[in-house]
Amino acid sequence: MTTTSDSARFDAELLLSYVIQKDRSYFYTWPDKLIAKSQQQHFEQLIQQRLQGQPIAYMVGKQAFWTLDLKVTKDTLIPRPETELLIETALDYYHPHAPLNILDLGTGTGAIALAMASEFTQSQIVAVDLSHKALQVAQDNAARHQLHNVQFLQSDWFSNIPAQKFDLILSNPPYIEVDDPHLQQGDVRYEPRLALHSGIDGFNDIQHIIQQSQSYLKPQSWLMFEHGYQQAKKARQYLAQARFESIQSLRDLAGHERISMALLT
Repeated sequence: MTTTSDSARFDAELLLSYVIQKDRSYFYTWPDKLIAKSQQQHFEQLIQQRLQGQPIAYMVGKQAFWTLDLKVTKDTLIPRPETELLIETALDYYHPHAPLNILDLGTGTGAIALAMASEFTQSQIVAVDLSHKALQVAQDNAARHQLHNVQFLQSDWFSNIPAQKFDLILSNPPYIEVDDPHLQQGDVRYEPRLALHSGIDGFNDIQHIIQQSQSYLKPQSWLMFEHGYQQAKKARQYLAQARFESIQSLRDLAGHERISMALLT
């Protein structure tokens, strides 16, 4: 099992950029510049941590998502590019100036909710998470980007959401099987288990969301959620059993069926 990323040079540049507090373009503009000995020592320490498998995002405390630079801590899942497909799909189905009520379930860093808030500026977003520490990170990110159309709630999925109807429900829920070997590989080894695995087959939370969302969606509104690359067929089956319509799965840039969506009629 490798403990390095696909691009060791890219990782090294990110870490050095963090140490000297300069953009990566600085290295190419001033390639002959020397760094202070203390900076070199700090950089070498970070390289050793990365070689041991520590995620870059946790080491530098931030991660890019959509058009946002988000604070990340070990209390949150690291936002990933695949999840941006949810934002892209929402923009395909809803006008960005529409005054929507949107729900983001399991918000973590606030990545989905804040990306939606930045695009759907006339909408109101409710973002929930079970983790109080994760919500603090999400609120910090909202304040940093001055996105004020998001309300954060501590809730075990729908349990603490006031009775209301939404035009759109989005989620990147836990969907990894409890005994999946991937939990012992790569960055996920360091991420919070609560945000990763969901029962023996990985579908506990997805099933719950599908069942409960019907009470919170307006007629002719969409439910969209991320899942594992091999889970689309089963996700569509659960949606059909719940009598959703217009059920479909969409592929990410790697060609994997990454999100499923369905319409409540």
